[in-house]
Amino acid sequence: MTAAPLPDGATPLLLRPDDRSEHNRTAAIPQGVMTAAGWSWRLLIIIGCAAVLVWLLSYIWILVVPLFIAAMMSTLLSPGHQFLHSKFRIPSILSALLVTVTLVAGVIGLAVLTGQQLASGFSSMRSSIEAGVDRLLGLLVEWGMPAGAATHEELMQSLGAAMQTHSGTIVTGAIGFGSGAANIIAGVATTLFATIFFLKDGPKIWQFLLRFVPSGYRRPVYGAGHAGWRSLGAYTRVQILVAFIDAVGIGLGAWLLDVPLALPLGVLVFLGSFIPIVGAVLTGAIAVLLALVANGWGIALAMLAVVLVVQQVESNVMQPLVMGRAVNLHPLAVFLAVAAGVAVGGFVGAIFAVPLMAFANEFVRHLTAKVAPGTADTWPIQTKPQYPSA
Repeated sequence: MTAAPLPDGATPLLLRPDDRSEHNRTAAIPQGVMTAAGWSWRLLIIIGCAAVLVWLLSYIWILVVPLFIAAMMSTLLSPGHQFLHSKFRIPSILSALLVTVTLVAGVIGLAVLTGQQLASGFSSMRSSIEAGVDRLLGLLVEWGMPAGAATHEELMQSLGAAMQTHSGTIVTGAIGFGSGAANIIAGVATTLFATIFFLKDGPKIWQFLLRFVPSGYRRPVYGAGHAGWRSLGAYTRVQILVAFIDAVGIGLGAWLLDVPLALPLGVLVFLGSFIPIVGAVLTGAIAVLLALVANGWGIALAMLAVVLVVQQVESNVMQPLVMGRAVNLHPLAVFLAVAAGVAVGGFVGAIFAVPLMAFANEFVRHLTAKVAPGTADTWPIQTKPQYPSA
């Protein structure tokens, strides 16, 4: 049997013996397996690079966290900075300093007021706290739970003995706390310094960073960065609004129920609201426990009702109407982001996981979307482009 003649002008395909064996091996692998293998090694490289990046960032965590806080603060303060700079012709550096100092003064004033409330509240409710602790310990004993100290006095004696036994560990911990306090002070200074210059020179910083992007991709990256920055600013402002409503609702309920330390409790709820899902549960439990210890079962149940009503209003009314328009994230994505943030960065990771996801989500959505000509992501033609603020 002879082979069919080749068409005119065609040349036979000659394979060396090693080429034939390679061709046969390739033909023997199903296409699905080859596709899966291609995806697998690419995903492994992406995961490996992400792990190396997290590992490297862990060594400069004291620098990364203040910079990210400064970015969130600058998105919050940017409207006020732009208003002062454009309306009253205040120099950019002075308007940035003014809005930053105003924010810091407000935080310090709230902290001083909260500290005064804590000092006076604990001194006035000491007897009720001691009685509440005794009732709680007695209740644990009645339920059959082991309790090494059945009264408040015995609890204090046990605590004093434990402190004497572990005095060396306490001293070591105090030294470590001193080092941590120095790091906190340095972080606060870095945050304030970076916030001022993010407000003043944000467009110039963004222009410098875009130099590391290939020229053919600068326009879409410019638009995506602007969209992500707007999303981050919207998340920050809306989260502050939601946290303020939670704090006012629970703090006002505690004040009406005559629960002590209502103002510090409201501040704690405000801070805890920045940790999605987890923060609301923890601060609500603290509010109910405080009411139980200081006021008894009846007020504790009423406080529980207040906490549940406020959280239901937040989750079913505020979140869909306000947060849903600002940040387009599914609740499951928020929960997984918080869990991943806790696993990677602990308490700090839980706070920053959702805003990072909000920025990344809007950044990717903008990169993959078809943008009509003349929209906000059009690359500026000026020599020194002025990027839109948050």
